[in-house]
Amino acid sequence: MRPWIEPLAGRYLHLEIGGRHQRLYYEEAGQGIPLVCLHTAGSDGRQYRGLLNDAAVTADFRVIVFDMPWHGKSSPPEGWQNEEYRLTTPAYTDMIMTVCRALELDQPVVMGCSIGGRVVLNLALEHAEELRAVIGLQSSGHVDPYYDIKWLHHPDVHSGEVCAGYVYGLVAPQSPETDRWETLWHYTQSGPGVFKGDLHFYMIDGDIRDKVSGIDTRKCPVYLLTGEYDYSCSPAHTRSTAARIEGAEVTIMDELGHFPMSENPAQFRRYLLPVLQQILVTGE
Repeated sequence: MRPWIEPLAGRYLHLEIGGRHQRLYYEEAGQGIPLVCLHTAGSDGRQYRGLLNDAAVTADFRVIVFDMPWHGKSSPPEGWQNEEYRLTTPAYTDMIMTVCRALELDQPVVMGCSIGGRVVLNLALEHAEELRAVIGLQSSGHVDPYYDIKWLHHPDVHSGEVCAGYVYGLVAPQSPETDRWETLWHYTQSGPGVFKGDLHFYMIDGDIRDKVSGIDTRKCPVYLLTGEYDYSCSPAHTRSTAARIEGAEVTIMDELGHFPMSENPAQFRRYLLPVLQQILVTGE
């Protein structure tokens, strides 16, 4: 194989989030409408490597993927050793909008998966005027806790391997082995307590089911794409949420699970490209 360089750039952004200095890592590729992508709990922006390298996307969209603090190449803030990491709805929402404003993004589209798919609903509710649209992957208004998360950060277990073991069954059986195991590898590298802290938002703090009816899709269109093999955020969960949001568009994706953009990028783009085209054509 001849050596080649991917057409993307990685940078560090210094900014203040929630009153604390953060050194935030992000990657971007393409030009046009800003498309901000949010990774899943316990993982990082590498999940979007397929999208960053997809010329059909980057021809019209400036794809921006950042690692949240505590994730990937974004270290925790100073003093992290004296606290427990717990993601909350206000902090998560503020983080995303702070990054968008720091990068001076004009009417971005925000797409998130899992915890990111949940928080985009809150973005549409609270920041509709600043956004062009939101795309929720594996998105629901809430999820009932289906396992005990307390021991995910415990000295008697390897937290990274436990996290990867938990999410293994959320990948569709049709997903290519290479993409499946790369997705899981990102989870094995999660920092101690980070997956648990993210799940605090996903399973406890981020319940928005009684608020989503307030989303105005005339101001901020909502597109929901969910893999058929996901049991954490199942098609039924997504349809139930969409039923409360007038004008929300729902697509159930064949042969995909909880991590569509990383577990099978080729299959995922079949569903994403029509949505992006609709955003281009309508200007929303």
